[in-house]
Amino acid sequence: MAGRIRREDVDAVRDRTRIEEIVGQHVTLRPAGVGSMKGLCPFHDERTPSFHVRPQVGRWHCFGCGEGGDVISFVQKVDGLGFTEAVEYLAGRVGIQLRYEDGGGPRTREEPGRRQRLLDANRQASAYYTEQLVSPGAAAARAFLAERSFERADAETFGVGFAPQGWDNLHRHLRSKGFTDAELLAAGLVTQGQRGVYDRFRGRLIWPIRDVTGEVVGFGARRLFDEDQGPKYLNTPETTLYKKSQVLYGIDLAKREIAKQRRAVVVEGYTDVMAAHLSGVTTAVATCGTAFGSDHARIVRRLLGDTSAGGGVQLASGQSVGGEVIFTFDGDAAGQKAALRAFGEDQRFYAQTFVAVEPTGKDPCELRLAGGPEAVRALVDGRLPLFEFVVRSTIARYDLATPEGRVGALREAAPVVAGIRDTALRPEYARLLAGWLGMDSDTVRRAVSSAKPPRLAPERVESGRDAGARGASSGTTETVAPPAPTLVRPNPRDPVAARERQALEVVLQVPHALDAAMFDALGPETFAVPAWRAVHDAVRAAGGLAAAAGQPESAWVELVGEQAPEPVRPLVTELAVTPLPADRPEALASYAQGVVRSLVDLGLTRQIADLRGRLQRTDPTADAEAYARTFQELLAVEQQRRVLRESVA
Repeated sequence: MAGRIRREDVDAVRDRTRIEEIVGQHVTLRPAGVGSMKGLCPFHDERTPSFHVRPQVGRWHCFGCGEGGDVISFVQKVDGLGFTEAVEYLAGRVGIQLRYEDGGGPRTREEPGRRQRLLDANRQASAYYTEQLVSPGAAAARAFLAERSFERADAETFGVGFAPQGWDNLHRHLRSKGFTDAELLAAGLVTQGQRGVYDRFRGRLIWPIRDVTGEVVGFGARRLFDEDQGPKYLNTPETTLYKKSQVLYGIDLAKREIAKQRRAVVVEGYTDVMAAHLSGVTTAVATCGTAFGSDHARIVRRLLGDTSAGGGVQLASGQSVGGEVIFTFDGDAAGQKAALRAFGEDQRFYAQTFVAVEPTGKDPCELRLAGGPEAVRALVDGRLPLFEFVVRSTIARYDLATPEGRVGALREAAPVVAGIRDTALRPEYARLLAGWLGMDSDTVRRAVSSAKPPRLAPERVESGRDAGARGASSGTTETVAPPAPTLVRPNPRDPVAARERQALEVVLQVPHALDAAMFDALGPETFAVPAWRAVHDAVRAAGGLAAAAGQPESAWVELVGEQAPEPVRPLVTELAVTPLPADRPEALASYAQGVVRSLVDLGLTRQIADLRGRLQRTDPTADAEAYARTFQELLAVEQQRRVLRESVA
């Protein structure tokens, strides 16, 4: 098991990263009151900004779709990263060297700085290849692009380059930049031969392969010259940076559109990705020399927000926003086999899956040449549900003109229909299957009901936020968890609920402006709304408002969030980000103190009502001692409220 990131390093990354800068790379933020900023949410379509960031507490929250968290969770969601990957990415930005605890097994981490050196080497190599594309020796590469209607600006957009035909051109260039042979071998840029080290890519068109953060982790290379006896396409070998089962070409360009459109289009090659994007299909990605697998599915699921808890982002209204995964394949037998393999991964998705097959066998690049961008868009828009394609492909292998063929087709297709997750769709597909086979509907329905659906082993995924916030291990895995419980939201028009909420907002956002002793004296019964009582319990568990003294607001909110159970944690973030009505910084403290005093007044009034009710139920003659004790307690609480109100006046 890989080591866990030390907790203090995670905290340092969170504290030293300016959340407004990270969010600002994806969202145009504008002032929204004292210490608050807002913009259009990057995770759902909206016209009126409901996405808020409060830099002082290091939190963000969208009041439209309900998503929220800290800077680490934002990077996780917007870039489709796991917790550990997000922390490592941010640590690199702010210059923090992460340390890893012993996970009980061999260390699989690179030595300090090693990963960054390999990334730097790839970055320099990519720049070198790009420069070489305009050299005299790259005429064949430029002709290849021109024949496919790719212009120079298109090559620049996708970082396309050229590897010269010499044996060690890149090797000598990178050695002059200070890189060692060991580093270049580890990055997969050169190869060790009997006569020494030489370039891996020679005389080839080059595509840089980037991860979701935009870092170059490897390269894909296309053969150009007849004397090249190597494979048509050659990729970077498996390295610590490049694992072909975990990379998708074009993901750096498509990630934001995938999250925005809630659609991912999976094509088969580098030129297909280029053609799709240039045709307006800006959510296209491709695997790199391997079939689409579970690791690829996990990347796409992250960007789609496609989770076991609901198959998409849940809006505040409760509406589920679904997504689409569209696989495009050639119309030949190989393309059909690829589609059938993709069907095996369908169970990894909660989004709807489709397949778009071009009957004449043209790929998106060829379609763009033959019919223009409209043909590529038409291919994607004419998608078929993946289940329908698989069922039709399955029964097409049988002679449906014979009883034996129809029965054989039914036996093979029934488990496929039985495996449809959406139970409402199964009867409809059973009816369609009966029509395609020319068989009685009841017979097909019984066959589907008795069939055992194909099963996949439980998906292994990275641990959730709880493990992550405590220094998650990059290798920790668990099966998909059931949906987390939720809290019932109070009526926003309830004045008592509103006052309780406002008090928690200021406690989380401006704790240093408040009288800690006054707030911490409040008992749990002060909060009548269960949701706000749960947040108050988390504040008390964190040590009360007194625990906020001497630490920044961001650390205070993090501390409260850690004490909150899972369904309460998002409420902590929401309260910490909600804009406060004070119109200037100097008015903020006065507003916060007034809110808390009002809550204390409300609690005292509730106590007075309870004590008066107890007095009315007590017989002063039969129990004079209890009556006197309650009466004295009532006088004390009334005096306490009087002093509070006079101080406000």
